[in-house]
Amino acid sequence: MKVTIVGAGNVGATCADVISYRGIASEVVLLDIKEGFAEGKAMDIMQCATNTGFNTKVIGVTNDYSKTANSDVVVITSGIPRKPGMTREELIGINAGIVKTVAENILVHSPNTIVVVVSNPMDTMTYLALKSTGLPKNRIIGMGGALDSSRFRYYLSQALDKPSNDVSAMVIGGHGDTTMIPLTRLASYNGIPVSEFLSQEALEKVAASTMVGGATLTGLLGTSAWYAPGASVAYLVDSILNDQKKMIACSVFLEGEYGQNDICIGVPCIIGKNGVEQIVDITLNDAEKALFAKSADAVRNMNADLKSVLA
Repeated sequence: MKVTIVGAGNVGATCADVISYRGIASEVVLLDIKEGFAEGKAMDIMQCATNTGFNTKVIGVTNDYSKTANSDVVVITSGIPRKPGMTREELIGINAGIVKTVAENILVHSPNTIVVVVSNPMDTMTYLALKSTGLPKNRIIGMGGALDSSRFRYYLSQALDKPSNDVSAMVIGGHGDTTMIPLTRLASYNGIPVSEFLSQEALEKVAASTMVGGATLTGLLGTSAWYAPGASVAYLVDSILNDQKKMIACSVFLEGEYGQNDICIGVPCIIGKNGVEQIVDITLNDAEKALFAKSADAVRNMNADLKSVLA
């Protein structure tokens, strides 16, 4: 199985590293526009092989899309990262042109690939990739929900003082500081609702921390986070390549689900060899429905800025 990652920055390189040492794919191609950058990252990762025991082949190329031919999955991380004080939404003008060009170049050499979009603003970039390529909706997947859900589980585990792997929780809605919806009502610790252990005040604090989880790290690091985003992408790619059919919150195109149309936004999905194999339409209460509708409105407003790019 072959995976291409476009953008060899922190997130892309971490994704390649995780895919390699976990043996998720047999070959990984890192592509970047900066001369020698992807080659250096690939070489550095490959020099870990004897110490970590992986056999994945990792190569780096500078803007040579021919090397990406016949990729089963392509991950797009291209674009500028967030800076302190910058929202994901502010990135749209810069990153839209980059993502559209990358998606079109990729399909020349891998027409049957499944595309995973990481670039921010992620929901809007996923919508752009879908509309500009004309691919079936099951083959364009936005990664954000996997990352947001991972952060949600982390904050819940901290509040519970229990291992995060024992916590089940999901974030839906837009992948933005004000648009994501941590589903505290449905979160559980080993099958028991977390509300049995945490007060409503504590749950609200966890939800608030989750929503600004990315901004918190950007403030601490001076740039966007990369370990958790990279691992989240690898987790999603693993479910595709190995047909694991995991339920993962992903930004996907809706046609009536959750009362929304013509939008890519985070909802629970079954992810397998065909990409999005099912959108899971869970029952939301009235408050959650209202939040989801509000989130969709915000995402749709950002999508309006794509008119010139899609023209």
